Amino acid sequence: MIFLFKIGFLEVSWVDFIDIALVSVLLYQIYKLIRGSIAVNIFLGMLALYLVYLIVRAAQMELLTTILGQFMGVGVLAMIILFQPEIRKFLLVIGRGTEFRENIFKTISNWRHQYHDDFDILQVIEAVKTLKATKTGALIVFSRDTELKFYAQTGDALDAEVNKRLLISIFNKNSPLHDGAVIVHKGRLRAARCVLPVSENDHLPPNFGLRHRAAVGMSESTDTLVLAISEETGRLILARNGKYLRALKLKQVEQKILEYLRNDEPANWEEMTIEEEHESTESSASPAKA
Repeated sequence: MIFLFKIGFLEVSWVDFIDIALVSVLLYQIYKLIRGSIAVNIFLGMLALYLVYLIVRAAQMELLTTILGQFMGVGVLAMIILFQPEIRKFLLVIGRGTEFRENIFKTISNWRHQYHDDFDILQVIEAVKTLKATKTGALIVFSRDTELKFYAQTGDALDAEVNKRLLISIFNKNSPLHDGAVIVHKGRLRAARCVLPVSENDHLPPNFGLRHRAAVGMSESTDTLVLAISEETGRLILARNGKYLRALKLKQVEQKILEYLRNDEPANWEEMTIEEEHESTESSASPAKA
């Protein structure tokens, strides 16, 4: 091993620089993943405690090292429990971005996702148009890969063809199914009145209500596209991977849904064409409220 230089009793090599760089990248990615949630405070506290443990161990403080060492041993299990949603999200992000998944399974994925040809997106767009005009709150989850059985079981199973009249009937304020989300998978409406996880992101706009936070939370926890309509203002957002778009034209909404269902999304999900950006700018000329 080739050493670069020494600092006291420490011998620094190229491997140490690579090691430090990789750890820095890993910590930064973890911070980006949990930024804005309460988990970041827990993570920083655990990191500070671990640094103290390294310092007292280097200083050969045997008693304090033993106490902190025991705590750090249990701390690994505690972190797995406390960070369960974040760990799941982290693994989901890795699974989405790997070259193996992109290249090996792309053909299989495209074959599985051909159901969108039988899915009449205009039925959804027409329903959304009516719901926005009447300021009727709505939550629609589009799932491309999984049936979301865990979330579907929190509501009422339907397994019906998606059409405008059915969606409007479900989200009607007097309907017993309106308070919750509907799940659309493989062109079928699988369930209604489903309970979704609520995002803990502190950076969401303060005027986001529970429905919009649930849309963002669902997109954080699963590989889905979620459409939410505000009951107070009729404003619409699309949520994906913890990010959201608002002030969209119905044509843009249709395009984003089709891109998702066809597994043909741009590298940057928030990316729009020049024409779409122009339309979005015109529609967001006044402050958007959700």
